[in-house]
Amino acid sequence: MTQYKLHIIKMGQCEVPGPEVYWMSRWCDWETLYFYMILVRGPGVTAVINTGPPADLAELNKLWRAFAGERCQMQRTESECPEKALAVLGCKPEDVTHVFITPLVCYADANLPLFSQARSIFLSRRGWIEDYAAPTSPQHVPRHIFMPDDVAVYLITKAFDRLHFIDDEEEVLPGIRLFWTGVHHRSSMAISIPTLAGRVVVSDCFFKYGNMERNHPIGISESLAEWHRAYARIRREADLVLPLYDPEVLQRHPGGTIG
Repeated sequence: MTQYKLHIIKMGQCEVPGPEVYWMSRWCDWETLYFYMILVRGPGVTAVINTGPPADLAELNKLWRAFAGERCQMQRTESECPEKALAVLGCKPEDVTHVFITPLVCYADANLPLFSQARSIFLSRRGWIEDYAAPTSPQHVPRHIFMPDDVAVYLITKAFDRLHFIDDEEEVLPGIRLFWTGVHHRSSMAISIPTLAGRVVVSDCFFKYGNMERNHPIGISESLAEWHRAYARIRREADLVLPLYDPEVLQRHPGGTIG
């Protein structure tokens, strides 16, 4: 089986109230979140999972201040901009062959136009429809937070023929499987990747290791039923889980490399 190497790249961080990470818990605590891009390398494949938050953080931080106050703000250093962070690993945006997005929110999708040479952009079909194109219920965040306007124009004009919509489940590259999870957003997926360290499952349906290891749902959850199903499946299939927001990832994987 094809095996891949993963590089974990920090794209920014923020602090959030404890119940956002741990459902109905940690009421007096604050939790630090790191926002990651994952570089996936294998034979003929240079892929990224998520693209980092927008260059202008004003709109995102305005929304988060309204939600949780001044302490809840995305912060990013110059070295955490996508081009510079990738350059440290000897990679340029135009080298990227495939892009995976989970969830369809600006801190994950805002830099999609950078990857103009990517052959495929993988998104949840259900998320594209229900989070962005044709919501079935009132949205709790503005539409441009799900996807900035410039990214939407790019996807439906220059990149539309490269969009690859995932339904419930699909093997999209040798050994790499995507499956829909829900839980956090309608666009939330899991990316299951074989590596020398075992099968790694990357997702935003768990924010931190504590969600999976203590079977504790995330606080910003749209469905507890989806939480039960997704976590049970991931436990069965994963040798390692990789939360997309946990600072502890870089402690468990010094140097930010898996496989």
